[in-house]
Amino acid sequence: MSLLTPSPTAPVRESLTIFVQGLIVEAGIGVYDHEHGRLQTLLIDVSLDLGPAEVHGLADTVNYESVAAACRRIVAEGHVGLVETFAERLALDCLTDPRVLAVTVRVDKPGALEAAAGAGCELRYRR
Repeated sequence: MSLLTPSPTAPVRESLTIFVQGLIVEAGIGVYDHEHGRLQTLLIDVSLDLGPAEVHGLADTVNYESVAAACRRIVAEGHVGLVETFAERLALDCLTDPRVLAVTVRVDKPGALEAAAGAGCELRYRR
């Protein structure tokens, strides 16, 4: 094929994923008595699937700060029993943006399990 001949098939954008990785928040979290009344570190990863969206400016995409702000709102609401509950609240908050077709949230609670590098959950929602 010559360089001057156009390709019979143009590339097709399949998906755009926006992510926030390793976001550290201090949260009141845990079901045990010794976990109440104190903050614990959570490491949060979020991936947002925007489908084949084209981005020409900030208004066409999801601002990373909105994910961090959602985490801060959840923390400010008070103690959460389970990391699963935290993850679900965050995922559902992310889905309030109609551009988000799917969301994956991973919440790691370092120190929750003495012999492990991490322990937590990961969940995924799709419209």
